Amino acid sequence: MEVILARPRGFCAGVNRAINVVNKALEVYKPPVYVLHEIVHNTHVIRELEEKGAVFVEQLEDIPRGSIAIFSAHGVSRAIKEQAKNLGLRAINATCPLVSKVHRRVSRLNKINYDVVVIGHKGHPEVEGTCGHASGSVHVVSSPDEVQRIQVKDPNRVGYVTQTTLSIDDTAEMLTALRKQFPEITEPSRTDICFATSNRQAAVRELSESVDLILVVGSKNSSNSNRLREVAQKNHIPAFLVDHAKEIDPNWLRNVERVGITAGASAPEYLVTELVAWLREKYKVQKVQEMDGVDEIICFQLPDI
Repeated sequence: MEVILARPRGFCAGVNRAINVVNKALEVYKPPVYVLHEIVHNTHVIRELEEKGAVFVEQLEDIPRGSIAIFSAHGVSRAIKEQAKNLGLRAINATCPLVSKVHRRVSRLNKINYDVVVIGHKGHPEVEGTCGHASGSVHVVSSPDEVQRIQVKDPNRVGYVTQTTLSIDDTAEMLTALRKQFPEITEPSRTDICFATSNRQAAVRELSESVDLILVVGSKNSSNSNRLREVAQKNHIPAFLVDHAKEIDPNWLRNVERVGITAGASAPEYLVTELVAWLREKYKVQKVQEMDGVDEIICFQLPDI
């Protein structure tokens, strides 16, 4: 068996920043510090931060007055920020800067009386946070069919934004439907899908050309990890999302000679290392190599803590 590692894979700049925000807050303010929702969607990251003294809550009312309240990388609504202030919490915003850019675009479009279409998964924290920055009409669509049902005030004053972790292929289908429905739709100068998401999906497309199966390391609630699995499957390669090596079903690997491995943007690299070690233990792995790929050197500055 041969193992080929995707490049790039794993942590993106936004995830690194968010995790560093929690670690820095723990260092400066001492435990406990509170985080609204999961800081990133990975069970291992959450467990490690909990062991250091981070407390994850689902609503601000669960945080004692005067405590540190960190907002996750996915972003929150303006109402949540205001509520934190009213509850006497010391808020630290770990929202990914690329998500914050989407928030600003929603606000700008609404201010000039545009309906805003948010392309994304309904109920996802990022989408809810994005909608929470609207001061006017906002519509969430998850499929091309939903585009036809959008009711707007003026079809010539419509703009869109995109959840940053979507599949480029799926977004393309919805954009085609939007452009057909609203020929004058206002588009962002660059796609809202973040560079890390695009890079990882491109790496999986290339990886699909040379392997028999792809394992995606990531948690089940990670949008970008699920999209990596879907990209491989669209390229007619069996692909499975696993949170760790123990979730691998040996039946998947029957008659497989070349295994590709990637990791979602919120998955730590040590999980990939453990997965490779598991394969070495269970199978005769002759070679492990990393494919050529993009080096990501972007680093986001931490907020004031």
